[in-house]
Amino acid sequence: MIASVIVDVPAKQIDRTFDYKVPEALTSVVQRGIRVIVPFGPRKIQGFILSLKEESSVKKLKSIEEVVDIEPVLNEELMSLSEWLTDQTLCYRISALQVMLPAAMKAKYNKFFHLIEEKQHLPSHIKELFEKESPLTWKTADAHHVLKDLQELIRHRKVEMKYVVKQSANVKKARFVELADEKLMNEIPGNAKKQQLVSDHLLKNARKMAVTDLKEATGATSAVIKTMIDKGYLIESFNELYRDPFQERTFEKTEHFKLTDDQKTAIAPILEKVNSYEQQTFLLHGVTGSGKTEIYLQTIDQVLKQKRQAIMLVPEISLTPQMVQRFKGRFGDQVAVMHSGLSVGEKYDEWRKIHRGEVNVVVGARSAIFAPFKKLGVIIIDEEHETSYKQEDSPRYHARDVAIERSNRHGCPVILGSATPSLESFARAKKGNYQLLELEYRMNQQDLPEVKIIDMREELREGNRSMFSRDLLEEIEKRIEKKEQIVLFLNRRGYSSFIMCRDCGTVMQCPHCEVSLTYHRSKESMKCHYCGHEEHVPEKCPECESEHIRYFGTGTQKVEEELFKLMPHVKTIRMDVDTTSKKGSHEKLLSAFDRGEADVLLGTQMIAKGLDFPNITLVGVLSADTMLHLPDFRASEKTFQLLTQVSGRAGRHDKPGEVIIQTYTPEHFSIELAKTQNYEWFYQKEMMMRKTAQYPPFYYISLITLSHENVNKAAGVCNEIADILKSRLSDQSIILGPVASPIARIQDKYRYQCIIKYKHEPELKTLLKKILDQYSDTGKDAVTIHIDVQPYIMM
Repeated sequence: MIASVIVDVPAKQIDRTFDYKVPEALTSVVQRGIRVIVPFGPRKIQGFILSLKEESSVKKLKSIEEVVDIEPVLNEELMSLSEWLTDQTLCYRISALQVMLPAAMKAKYNKFFHLIEEKQHLPSHIKELFEKESPLTWKTADAHHVLKDLQELIRHRKVEMKYVVKQSANVKKARFVELADEKLMNEIPGNAKKQQLVSDHLLKNARKMAVTDLKEATGATSAVIKTMIDKGYLIESFNELYRDPFQERTFEKTEHFKLTDDQKTAIAPILEKVNSYEQQTFLLHGVTGSGKTEIYLQTIDQVLKQKRQAIMLVPEISLTPQMVQRFKGRFGDQVAVMHSGLSVGEKYDEWRKIHRGEVNVVVGARSAIFAPFKKLGVIIIDEEHETSYKQEDSPRYHARDVAIERSNRHGCPVILGSATPSLESFARAKKGNYQLLELEYRMNQQDLPEVKIIDMREELREGNRSMFSRDLLEEIEKRIEKKEQIVLFLNRRGYSSFIMCRDCGTVMQCPHCEVSLTYHRSKESMKCHYCGHEEHVPEKCPECESEHIRYFGTGTQKVEEELFKLMPHVKTIRMDVDTTSKKGSHEKLLSAFDRGEADVLLGTQMIAKGLDFPNITLVGVLSADTMLHLPDFRASEKTFQLLTQVSGRAGRHDKPGEVIIQTYTPEHFSIELAKTQNYEWFYQKEMMMRKTAQYPPFYYISLITLSHENVNKAAGVCNEIADILKSRLSDQSIILGPVASPIARIQDKYRYQCIIKYKHEPELKTLLKKILDQYSDTGKDAVTIHIDVQPYIMM
């Protein structure tokens, strides 16, 4: 038997299968979709079996070393989905397979040095190391700076280097003990009080117990339990335990809400498709607070009754605590949760529950779309317009496309929900490719919050230099008096956006990227948000030695400080990347706000969506312009979506809400229309602009980005590629570039880009694949090339 294996090396030359002999002992175990460890050159690496056959065209074959899995980690559907993903996103097959597995299942490779000759024939400093540690690890050798000497010894065949594949996925086990035989209990000596206590406790409660629980209940030490095991009174065993990210929390069981007429009309066609096992993509367009979640929950309930499974995607981590509450409350232990806030081990355990068929619903961020379910009944993508559903590194997939592809294979509906759908989705719904379902009113017939737009230019003219308009401060005061809560939103973390010398105008730049450094007050440092470079704030300008260094722009830290100066009595909770980097911090901060421990929740876009607190009656947007002036054709759309979403946090229950939007461009249509949450008008206006400028949804777009340390090399190769495209594509396509990227340098590499706009180019994917193969050289002077077939970030 011969296995065709794809190995764990994402490189152009290796993006194909290699044949290996299957040892006699493993023939009954190997099958398509399991991971194996194989020799590859001098090392051993992990790979996936793609197929099994009787013979190979290669004469001398190596054998598979060992099998990692007993049953396939990827089922037949996911294996063929990886083929589709490779083709759609132009990635390597191994990258498509790896993205479907949790991080804990990616192999780690350790290198060890073994002796071939006796120790006495080695240099003394090497001999000493081998006496302390044999085999010698790469880490130790590197720490003692002997890698060069070892290289020499390997050449002379005195030492050899071996690779060991280590699985980082470990199953958590707990130690249990049980009574061996009741008769033996009489043999426990009378003075061994603790041993008696342990045996009595086990007799009374459960014959088998976790050692930790037993020690807590009886006060026995590890030594007492060890003695009892040694004497045969107790039998020791190890049982598998799941790491439960929610063991501290209890979820109250909730029942279905009675649906409004609006909701009944919307859910009817969905349930019809669920019951007839048919594929259909629905776009559920409902204003904020219109009860989209209840429709999701009742649809999933119907799917579970049919013994099928459901995937529910939510954007980013901030949505999960409240979402988890709703789903766990409704479906209890049937729910697995997957998002970036869990530890590697917790994610692995949640994935195993899905893989083993112990749960039937998964709630998670983007990668949960690959949950290994075998009988999908519905896939739901909440806030479908969110850009976080698009993966920005290889494979560059969009969760929406994967969802539709999987639903075709399972014969089940897809629901895309949003108060502000992406223009592409809404255009598809208008055209009839998706079925449009509308929810026009809020759940409790509450009015949408009243929105006030404040022109900050006027505030400046009238002498208010603060970042808060007078109206906003007045409204905050009113809310505090009424004991109501406020959300303040600013899409910038840090203290201020850049530092500049007032005398010569020098802006402190990152030495490795073409962006200014952001000032962070808590560490008194300047940080690059692209490569992570950090340095202290200079006391003098590095150019002209002036001491007039000032901070410009505003970040969340600065707002928090400013608010404290103006209103010291106001309690604030700040939520941004800096305050939520610790595990579980999101949940802690939101729970504290929910309990009323703070008056103001101040944050970046992580607080814009999905939060539902009854006491929030005022939302303040400190600057609506932060995204409006980015070099991105979706800037207006993103601004409108964000403002509508933030506004939707106010007045969701019985208290009316108000929203204040501060801006320097009040006349811009995306800000004007966000005031009335009028999506239809926004859609018409933006579609006209997109048509004129030839952008999606009227055209498709592909983005080619090249980077290299030498600016001429990057520009030169980009030019070559543009020429190839111009000569091979039809006249209907538009090729923009080569041109320097909006951020022209990141991590010391210059970046050039080329954009292709097209309507119908059947050969484009094949051509792009050829370009990738031609330029994906791994040599020292190679240019790095990235092709994004449907880019969401144009920077």
